[in-house]
Amino acid sequence: MTERAAIEGRLVDADARFALGARYGHFTAMQVRDRRVRGLDLHFERLEGASRELFGVGLDRAAVLGSIRAVLGDDLRDASVRVYVVESGRPHVLATAAPPRQAPSRPFRVTPVVYQRYLPHIKQAAGFQQAHIGRRARQEGFDEALLTTGDGLISEGSITNLGGFSGGRLVWPDAPMLRGITMRLLERLDVPQERRPLKVADLLELDQVFLSNSWGVMAVGSVDGVELRQDDKLMALLREHYDGIPGDPLD
Repeated sequence: MTERAAIEGRLVDADARFALGARYGHFTAMQVRDRRVRGLDLHFERLEGASRELFGVGLDRAAVLGSIRAVLGDDLRDASVRVYVVESGRPHVLATAAPPRQAPSRPFRVTPVVYQRYLPHIKQAAGFQQAHIGRRARQEGFDEALLTTGDGLISEGSITNLGGFSGGRLVWPDAPMLRGITMRLLERLDVPQERRPLKVADLLELDQVFLSNSWGVMAVGSVDGVELRQDDKLMALLREHYDGIPGDPLD
C-alpha cells in the first residue's frame, strides 16, 4: 500500500500531509490490526495531555477517530497509523497510514549516544535529532540508539523504551523519558517492578534487556558489540502479556 493521509476526516494528498506534518506539534503512533488498537484510551490520553500543554486546549476525540477512519478507508484493516496534532493557525488533527510493522524476532544491536530530548514526556512531531541519531546508528550497523546523559545514565531509545529483568523484577530506567504506550501496557504485567538509574554497564548484569514501541517487544542482544544475557522465557512472558491485550475497536 502507499502511504495515505487525512486531515480532520478528509483524505489529502502527500503535499498537504508534509506541509502540516513538519509543523509544531505532537503525535502518537499505533499499530492497527483488524481495525483495532491496543491501548486506544492511552493514545487519547497522550494526545489530550500534550495538546493542553502545547496549545492550551483540549482534544477533539471525534476528529481523531474521524481522521483514523478516513485514512483507513473501507479497505484497510491492518496498518501503521500515526495521529499528529499540529499547529497551522490553530491545532489540526492529521492521520497517516502506512504498511503495518511487526516487531522483529531477532535480538537488536544497540549503541549508546549522549543526547537528551527537550520535553521528553511529549512525543514531538518534529524529531530531527532523534531521526538523525537513529539513522547514524543504522549506518554503523546497529538497530537502535540508547539515549544517555553526559554521565552515562540511560533514559530511552531514539524510538523505543528500554526495560530489563533482574531477579524476577521488571526494571525501568529512572530518568526523564517518554512513557510509551507499549511500555505503559507492559507496566500492567503482574510482576514486581521498579525504576532505578541504569548505565550501559548495568545492562550486562540484567537477566534480559528489551526494547518496546508500537511494533511490540524486542530483545536486546548486544550493546556496542558486547553480548547480553538472553532468557527466552522472560521474552515469552512479555510477548504473551502484550499479545493477550485485546484491541479497542475503531469503528
